[in-house]
Amino acid sequence: MMKTLENTTQQFESTFVSPMRSYTLAALDYYEKLMGAQIDAARAYSDMTIAQTRTWLDVKDADGFKKALESQQRVASDFMERVKGDSEKVTSISQSFAQKSQQAVEENTQKAADAVKQ
Repeated sequence: MMKTLENTTQQFESTFVSPMRSYTLAALDYYEKLMGAQIDAARAYSDMTIAQTRTWLDVKDADGFKKALESQQRVASDFMERVKGDSEKVTSISQSFAQKSQQAVEENTQKAADAVKQ
């Protein structure tokens, strides 16, 4: 009786609890990385906006206006590069999570199949 209960407990652990724990850890890691990337991006975009606003507030004449326009073009270019980089970073984080999840499913499916054979 105790051996059967122990086997049932082990099967439950390996079939349900362990896979759920693995998935939860992977999901937590994914969301932590994703939120970090989003916070970094928001900070960078805010810094760009504040710097550009200060540039425009310093305009006092035609020469200052010209410099502000030139700065605006550089900032727009930098912004687009930043958005591209941030998009690639989020894509990489998501792909890594998908791969880890798929690998975990395959491993857990194999463990479940092995448990049923016992």
